[in-house]
Amino acid sequence: MSGREHRALVVLSGGQDSTTCLYWALDRFGCANVSSITFDYGQKHRMELECAREVAAAAGTSNVCLPIDTFAALGGDALTDTSIAVSDEADEETELPVTFVAGRNLVFLTYAAALAWQLGIDNLVTGVAQTDYSGYPDCREDTITALQKAISLGMDREFTIHT
Repeated sequence: MSGREHRALVVLSGGQDSTTCLYWALDRFGCANVSSITFDYGQKHRMELECAREVAAAAGTSNVCLPIDTFAALGGDALTDTSIAVSDEADEETELPVTFVAGRNLVFLTYAAALAWQLGIDNLVTGVAQTDYSGYPDCREDTITALQKAISLGMDREFTIHT
């Protein structure tokens, strides 16, 4: 055994779902075996980045913040586009919440896997759940299962995505 299967990288936004996932990973893998990654994707709520740093520090884990501001350049959602107000409303055309950032979780997990590959980590942990997915198709179990397979094939290493 290489030990990779006993280490985890947590996608950490600083919110309650990802913080819960971080502490789940700490319990399952041990503090010395857990790292976290945060994404600066041009989100309007910049406080997320500071919260993630503080949560990681309080938990005693490392935290890498990667800049991936292409979502802000694309716009079209209430989390990155200043012309769209955050609300519970759905987009009339797509029927998805206005807070849906198309492809966000797919990109996050792909970048997380790339870092995990470099660090020799096989477990990715993310705070998405099908039962509470708020209409986001990239939180559905079939999406995560397909992404896990694609990442594993594309990086020639077996990854496990824990949600």
